[in-house]
Amino acid sequence: MQTSSSPSRSLRRGLVWLMAAVSGATVANLYYNQPLLGDIARELGGAGGSLGLVPTMTQVGYAAGMLLLVPLGDSHERRRLIVIMTALASLALCGAALAPDLPWLIAASFAVGITSVVPQLILPFAAQLAPDEQRGRVVGMVMSGLLIGILLSRTVAGVVGTHLGWRAMFWAAAGLMIALGPVLRLALPAQPPAATMSYPELLRSLGRLARSEPALRLHSALGALSFGAFSAFWATLALYLQSMPERHGPQVAGFFGLVGVAGAAAAPLVGRYADVRGDRRINALALGVLLASFGVLWLLGGWLWGIALGVVLLDLGAQANQISNQARVYALRPEARSRMNTIYMTTYFVGGAAGAWLGTAAWTRWGWLGVCAAGGAMSAAALGLLWAGSTREAQGAAGGG
Repeated sequence: MQTSSSPSRSLRRGLVWLMAAVSGATVANLYYNQPLLGDIARELGGAGGSLGLVPTMTQVGYAAGMLLLVPLGDSHERRRLIVIMTALASLALCGAALAPDLPWLIAASFAVGITSVVPQLILPFAAQLAPDEQRGRVVGMVMSGLLIGILLSRTVAGVVGTHLGWRAMFWAAAGLMIALGPVLRLALPAQPPAATMSYPELLRSLGRLARSEPALRLHSALGALSFGAFSAFWATLALYLQSMPERHGPQVAGFFGLVGVAGAAAAPLVGRYADVRGDRRINALALGVLLASFGVLWLLGGWLWGIALGVVLLDLGAQANQISNQARVYALRPEARSRMNTIYMTTYFVGGAAGAWLGTAAWTRWGWLGVCAAGGAMSAAALGLLWAGSTREAQGAAGGG
């Protein structure tokens, strides 16, 4: 049986695909409610501000789960923790499906968020199982599944909500989580704890890890800026499509989610390259593609085909940067991978929230060109930060030599 101390020399492809699929299915729980808000409002009532608490509290719950629960992966048997969290996620989704009023649904949405951190437990699980020469490829495949889950979740929810009602989407998601529990219990190998620490010690160690690992700080910042640029676009796309002369509706916005899958599908290729090269060339190329995507969206955003081209480049750049970041972060301290992932992903999602706010503010004041400028500025800032960090490392290595 595989354990964290004896990774397989060639991790079974079927197991990697299962981890990718589970990551995508679980992270989708966070986004099902977004296209269903109109139907929810018609049944449960609520003005724009209170209704907006449904997706907001889902994301807040996810952030809380990353900060408070994901570190447990270093001090508890990960397989058991993953199975427990899928069971709790199914209960939270059932609570959402049964919601008699809006406050209940808001509370259930927070519970859905905090229990849907399974992907953030699976990623270090996969990194621990993979031999060093395969880690980038394995992380890339799992991340590909996660991003595809994000991109397709709104499309699936829109179709199910239109034909069966919004509650049916939550019931279906709950059933999927229940079904995944036994599958994961049977398919995943046991993975003993990497560290023996109390829960307060785990949380206190997060600050020490961040202070002692400059590479972790650098790649967390690169992830936050790239996800911020990514979120600035996706937070405003529907508004821009609606403002076009053709008045494109949410179905067209959902189509671009499907287009983005092309970029996500390239993640395993990026991961293989990350296994071969240990430098930050992938980050530089990825951030260059991300910056170019906003140039395409600026120049060609008046046409749907131009937006589609920009979306492929945007998702490819953001995903490639993410894979390179995580491959380097997971290589730093094997005994602290869950906590390293907590620091990285918490920073990543803070960057995404800030980017969504900045994109919306830029749209309100300057329109589509403002959104492209905001996304491009975050991409350029990440490139500048990468250059500065690499220069400092080179100078430090020269001084040490």
